[in-house]
Amino acid sequence: MKRGWGWAGALFVAGWVWTGCGSGGDTTGTEGLDIPPSELPQTPEGDAGTPDAGTLDSGTPDEPDAGEPDSGTPDDDGGTPDSGTPDDDGGTPDGGPVEVPLPTPSAANWEFFGREAGGPRFIHGVSADASGNIWVAGGEEGLFLMKKGERTFRRYTMAEGLRPYGYMPDGSAPPGPKYLKVISVAGAWNDTVFVGYEGMPGDGALHCENNWDSNVPDPARYKSGDADRVSLRADGTLDVVHYDIFSGPNVVDAELRGREKLCNIWRIAYDAKTNSVWFGANHGFARGDADYRGDPTCNGQFHCWGVEEHSHPGINAYIYSNPTEDRAQHGEDRSRWRVQPALLTDAYWGLGVRPDGDVWVGGANRTTRYFYGTVANDFWEGQTRTESRAYAWNRIDIWADAVGEERYSRPEQRTDDLVSGIAVVGTSAWVGSFGHGLAELNDSGQVVRTLKSELAAPHVASVAADPANGSIWAGHSWGGGLSRVRGGSVSHYGLSVLGRELSSMRVPDIQVDRSGPRRRILVAFQGATLSDGTVMPGTIGIYSGD
Repeated sequence: MKRGWGWAGALFVAGWVWTGCGSGGDTTGTEGLDIPPSELPQTPEGDAGTPDAGTLDSGTPDEPDAGEPDSGTPDDDGGTPDSGTPDDDGGTPDGGPVEVPLPTPSAANWEFFGREAGGPRFIHGVSADASGNIWVAGGEEGLFLMKKGERTFRRYTMAEGLRPYGYMPDGSAPPGPKYLKVISVAGAWNDTVFVGYEGMPGDGALHCENNWDSNVPDPARYKSGDADRVSLRADGTLDVVHYDIFSGPNVVDAELRGREKLCNIWRIAYDAKTNSVWFGANHGFARGDADYRGDPTCNGQFHCWGVEEHSHPGINAYIYSNPTEDRAQHGEDRSRWRVQPALLTDAYWGLGVRPDGDVWVGGANRTTRYFYGTVANDFWEGQTRTESRAYAWNRIDIWADAVGEERYSRPEQRTDDLVSGIAVVGTSAWVGSFGHGLAELNDSGQVVRTLKSELAAPHVASVAADPANGSIWAGHSWGGGLSRVRGGSVSHYGLSVLGRELSSMRVPDIQVDRSGPRRRILVAFQGATLSDGTVMPGTIGIYSGD
């Protein structure tokens, strides 16, 4: 039986699927705070002086990445494969940026590990497996591991087996260059972690999401990205199984030649109860069998796939069709700009697994409760309950647009939710937004409360639930450090705890290490490129207090 109807007959899609936030280029926006050291925030409440992301208009093609987090900032290493590895003098082998030595903060109940421990220059994520090993997503430098009981990192790249690209139909590697950028991690059972990659950068038809359907298909691009399951062997080498997140020929009713759209894996969530690994990506999200053994010659067929892809709580809306020409002709009078209909779906940074096996999933435009565990682990039934017309109520608009699904909204009528993370506590889901702070949803998806001015900064890049007491940790995007919600109070970890440098950095990931008798909160401080070209390298913070 063919599956994955992907809105066939339900939504109008103009040209290739517009993702509401742009489908091209490096959209992570992570390494370029672009502020001189003298202007780093001096108080925990500072947000580095950057504009509120909530003012960005995701439907405007001249701001193609506005619906994705912190767009428009420089990339850490220029988008070249495996580039930017530091040498002994603090620069890069090609004479690249010099790093600023960071003082290690001294704070009760905290430990910090950065470059002095062999960590990467830029940090995109941090997790722990059931053995207590700490794994770090180190961007183009690869995957980093600090084994339990050790205090230094070891580094893994494609040379050690990482596979940031899929298979050709005959099981061979795609021709052309390979691109490595590790952007997400999620710990699993002993000595095992799931690793997410970013696809090869490029604009328009060259972007990994669009390239398969373009008139210039290039396997090096459309097969790039996706995810691996990585297990540590006793001798320190890796066992790697690749998740090729695509559909093969004759699998999707509306796309019989196959489809390749999901490539940038922003978030990963592992659920032992349903043997699932969930991938939050560009355009949509997917599920994998956590114990998949791999099959290079499967070519995306159901009997050997290991993946179910994809779904998304997308909406029909209008976007500006050619803003550059429109601005030249009509200036800033957007009421006279040309619009076209499109499907808005992108940037699924929010993944929160519920105790019943359902999953809260949030993206740039909408959030959904993806019914999976409560429908006998049927991914396709979950798709129906997120995407079909009858389930419009399950495409949740947390920060409400002026116009709902009853008619197509124009860009100026939308307030994109810009979801950055989701944490589940009991029957509540806490949703972070790159532009709007935090929102608490009840079991039915209704907004219970929102927090913005109470936080250290309104730009939330990561969210985690603390199993020790049910508190919520929120990491900020543009300075401010961390905020922590306990019941009706909010505390801040800023300048006095983290120091000037760390409290100015983006916090792209917060996860919990549950392997020991006492939980540990793992915090990724990303690092930043300053306006003078120097680099403040990233750091891992580990909190073990109450």
